[in-house]
Amino acid sequence: MEKKFPVFCKNNNTSYSICGGESLHEISRFLTFNPGLPALCAKVNNKTEELDYRVFSPKDIEFIDITHPSGMRTYVRSLCFILAKAIRDLYPGMRLRIEHSVSRGYYCLLNDGEPQTDETVYAIKRRMLEIIAEDIPFEPFKRHTQEVIDIFMEQKMNDKITLLETSRSLYTVYHKLGDMADFYYGALAPSTGYIQVFDLLRYNGGILLVPPTSHEPEKPAEVIPQEKMLGAFKEYLNFNRIIGLSNVGDMNIAVQRGAATDLIKVAEALHEKKISQIADDISQRFVEGGAKIILISGPSSSGKTTFSKRLSIQLMTNLLKPVTISLDNYFVDRKQTPIDENGEYDYESLYALDLEKFNSDLNLLLQGEEIELPTFDFEKGCRVYKGKRMKLEKSNILILEGIHGLNPALTPQIEDYMKYRVYVSALTTISIDDHNWIPTTDNRLLRRIIRDSKYRGTSAQSTIARWNSVRRGEEKWIFPYQENADAMFNSSLLFELAVMKRYAEPILSAVPHDCPEYGEAHRLLKFLNYFLPINEREIPPTSLLREFLGGSSFKY
Repeated sequence: MEKKFPVFCKNNNTSYSICGGESLHEISRFLTFNPGLPALCAKVNNKTEELDYRVFSPKDIEFIDITHPSGMRTYVRSLCFILAKAIRDLYPGMRLRIEHSVSRGYYCLLNDGEPQTDETVYAIKRRMLEIIAEDIPFEPFKRHTQEVIDIFMEQKMNDKITLLETSRSLYTVYHKLGDMADFYYGALAPSTGYIQVFDLLRYNGGILLVPPTSHEPEKPAEVIPQEKMLGAFKEYLNFNRIIGLSNVGDMNIAVQRGAATDLIKVAEALHEKKISQIADDISQRFVEGGAKIILISGPSSSGKTTFSKRLSIQLMTNLLKPVTISLDNYFVDRKQTPIDENGEYDYESLYALDLEKFNSDLNLLLQGEEIELPTFDFEKGCRVYKGKRMKLEKSNILILEGIHGLNPALTPQIEDYMKYRVYVSALTTISIDDHNWIPTTDNRLLRRIIRDSKYRGTSAQSTIARWNSVRRGEEKWIFPYQENADAMFNSSLLFELAVMKRYAEPILSAVPHDCPEYGEAHRLLKFLNYFLPINEREIPPTSLLREFLGGSSFKY
């Protein structure tokens, strides 16, 4: 008699007996729950696996659809592979670079920005639809890395060759879609037939690949123009190309050659130059009678605080006297904090701030009056007053730093000409390879994990557990207003992920395997493994990265 063993399905909290060797796809066929949307992948003992994964021992299994972050990532990766194959089928030798997320889609360049016609884009979209209709499987293979390199040599995918040659992995997993091999960082769907919803548009010198959203999976996302955001990305992409570093493999080679110090110096100089330019623009407007208030906004771990301090220094070189107010000090008492849909305090809400008190103090300052500034006591959950007073003099310029800085509802009584708005975010411009971009949210999450562990005694598990809530708050309260900015500052540093690797790996490795956050920790560890480490010793004490790593000369 064949011996069976149990697997536990988290979707319906039920155990099932299996013989062993069944794939997740086969197991899903006899489960007694209605999944609604098709499963794209699954969590096996909290780690994301493709549906071809075979089970040989007792496991906890959770099937994942597009409404889950892991499912959405799987959907987008699969869609990108379909795009890459369609281009290869129609235009052999054409280079596709999937650069970054913008306007609710993914901005792509063909032949490094060669202009494309509507006819070309339509042909690519039509071929993608044909590939989807054929329901071709995404076939995974695991081979010695050198064998995979040889395969990519035949396809002239030099970006992937460089990555694999510097990643120091003995074995590599790649996928085939028909006659095309490709490498993707993470799980893919079982076949092209699972990827039914998308759009493809000509967009700002490239193309925009538009997937659905997790909350409306039945239609492509509505494209929202983000010209300023795209401009900030392009500025840094051009810089990366000039210095010859577009992908992780390029940077790894530079590290091997001993060029890490030069990378740090050049990236830090670019930051300083950009901050100086913003300061000059503000100063000019101030002299002309405007820009009395600088509003600095950005999502979590974007480096707003250090940016504010460095901007203050540059403003002082322009003979202005900046004074700073943190919006965090105007939080309402904790018991008055709005509640989100999960019944938890919504600290990202605009209405977590005492808008009435804030605007009253702001108006008094602009009228030349003196105010007493509050300090929010995060342990007690209330505002306190410690005798800190402020009055604006003629040469003073006021800096307001907080996530809601660009929301017009924050300062409705202040005329626009008096405001200068800066949006700060870590717009990661280096990619793993041509078809695998690095999400800006991963960059920020790693920064936050390191900072929370170092300064707040918070585990990576706790930070990851809260991250989805933080992201929902950003989507609602920050991102809709980013195009209101007068200037955008990209706080990412070309080298930072290679530096953070040494800090993040032990913190992420401490996440227990039996908790839901393990899957995300494992994904981030796998991602960091592509980078050769860079020592932090050459990073200056004024670097924005010091806000997270420690060693800053600024007081926070």
